[in-house]
Amino acid sequence: MAMDMITAIRSVRVIRDYAPTPLTEDELRRLVDSARKTGSSKNTQRWDFITIRDRESLRRLAGVTVHARHLPSAGGAIALIVDRPAPEYPRSVLWDLGRAAQNIVLTAWAMGIGSCPITVNDFELAADVLGLPPDKECQYIIALGWPADPGDLTRPPKAGGRKGHDEVVHSERWGGR
Repeated sequence: MAMDMITAIRSVRVIRDYAPTPLTEDELRRLVDSARKTGSSKNTQRWDFITIRDRESLRRLAGVTVHARHLPSAGGAIALIVDRPAPEYPRSVLWDLGRAAQNIVLTAWAMGIGSCPITVNDFELAADVLGLPPDKECQYIIALGWPADPGDLTRPPKAGGRKGHDEVVHSERWGGR
């Protein structure tokens, strides 16, 4: 399924209910390549990605936050890895990682694959499951899978789901409408 970018941005939905079909290695590679090719501050590419399809790993990773209960049923996932933050940690690292995550989400959506970003809270559990060295940390995991209800790919947005333009957009200065 091909889709233009504006349609993808306007129609993407978070999907937490997946069909039992696992993602293939090729599908995960296409998704992670969309992240890998994301621009980054000064082209530093301060990230690594781990693709996950193993059911036991997905089950264990569901413990990184209470908001990851759907992870064991995902068709796969991608963990986003960065250097462990230090006091001199550049603020651009998480900006770059967010851009990479959004590329995964939009590419998945264009492929007909649902996704749900997960913010990791238990860094030690994630490091243990993913076999990370001590200087690395998993900040986010993106659960991926074919939607259990294919209608989720075309369902309209919830009413009131986004603040109105005039509520969040200012012109030239704060308060300028």
